[in-house]
Amino acid sequence: MVKRHGLNRRAFLRGVPVTAIAAGIDVPFANAADDTGAMKYDFDTPYNRIGTESIKWDRQIRTWGKDNIAVGMGIADMDFRVAPCITKALSQRLQHENWGYLDTPRSLSEAIIHWNKKRYGIEINPDLLVLTTGVHPAIISALKTFSPPGTKVLLATPNYDGFYGDIAFCECRPEEVSMKLVNGRYSMDFEDLDRRISHDTNTLILCNPHNPTGNCWSREDLTTIGEICTRRRVVVLADEIHCDFVTKGNRYVPYSTLANREIVHNSITFKAASKSFGLSAMKCGWFFSENADYIARVKANSRQDFNTLGVVANHAALTEGEDWLDQLVPYIDRNHDFVESFVRANMPLVKAVKAQGTYLSWLDVSAVSERIGAGKLAAEANQKRNPSTKPVTAEMILEEWFVRHAKVQLNPGSSYGSGGAGHMRMNIGTSRNTLQLALTNMAEALKKA
Repeated sequence: MVKRHGLNRRAFLRGVPVTAIAAGIDVPFANAADDTGAMKYDFDTPYNRIGTESIKWDRQIRTWGKDNIAVGMGIADMDFRVAPCITKALSQRLQHENWGYLDTPRSLSEAIIHWNKKRYGIEINPDLLVLTTGVHPAIISALKTFSPPGTKVLLATPNYDGFYGDIAFCECRPEEVSMKLVNGRYSMDFEDLDRRISHDTNTLILCNPHNPTGNCWSREDLTTIGEICTRRRVVVLADEIHCDFVTKGNRYVPYSTLANREIVHNSITFKAASKSFGLSAMKCGWFFSENADYIARVKANSRQDFNTLGVVANHAALTEGEDWLDQLVPYIDRNHDFVESFVRANMPLVKAVKAQGTYLSWLDVSAVSERIGAGKLAAEANQKRNPSTKPVTAEMILEEWFVRHAKVQLNPGSSYGSGGAGHMRMNIGTSRNTLQLALTNMAEALKKA
């Protein structure tokens, strides 16, 4: 049995490998040195974020109680120390003790353009690049531009839950296109996509790579999506924030590099360094298009409001952080391998198929739901709930079950729209030791279910 000691994570993390073996848990491999060779940067040592007002850790402790959370595996930000170049740049800027109005340096735009060109062959016209506080504010600006209140916004579901909030904020309605699922792999239902477009459908939010399923859309897939949307005058809003995380044997295809320029002309791409470098709190992102009219219209609804440290951190990441990221990406890839192998060996009630991209694992827990009667428990809870509160789903029951029995917090699949039933999202952007602890706790809990 894994010992749990409240907030003293380091104590029980040191005991994980021995505990796992003693419990009869099959551990495929334990640390990065086993499978990635010499490491310049340390991703293996668990980094304690508790006490920093972290949503991933502190909010879960406040929600569930400090004795009920051993591992936060929910919200999509990483647990690693940032690249040293970022800390160095921030430290140097802190020596200047004045925080007046910021004139955003041209060097940040140049760094963004260079990064995208070097890594992905994306040609960004500097005149059509807009800096923004983040992807969410930028997408909201685009929705306010193209989708009047009451109109529909297309989403391929299950899809990132944050988009539902953006759509609601703009007083629009999500139109869900349920993806096809075969043997754990998702694919776009193009016929349903075309069928769901009507006179009041003006935009599609495309997540590439896809959150939460981890799909990396092929060039053929993107072209077909683009052909349908262009023909039906639906603007494609391509969120490519997870693009730097692609697993071995797969490829991220930027929407803006498609051969059909008419399709590309009917799109805007949204990106940031926040996922890649763990800079979510720094509030910096960008969007671009080759359609000058689109950019001018969205820019009119967008307000750039940076903070100095966000600019410094992002500039350092894009100009000096590439070697750090190039070691992190294969580490995350091995985390995906670890999850798939561990689940197959130790969790017969769970299915995990290695994602093509992102640092998220989309777990099929439908058998667990059936075992514990989550659907029935949700129905009973809904009979008692206040009508003004959010309906309880089987996946919300599963979230609580894993907290109570494994001390692991996961995101309920029902949050991601249609197709999310029977699933949980797990953030694996963490140390191998922390990941192993979470999976070991879950495996032990499931043995007793």
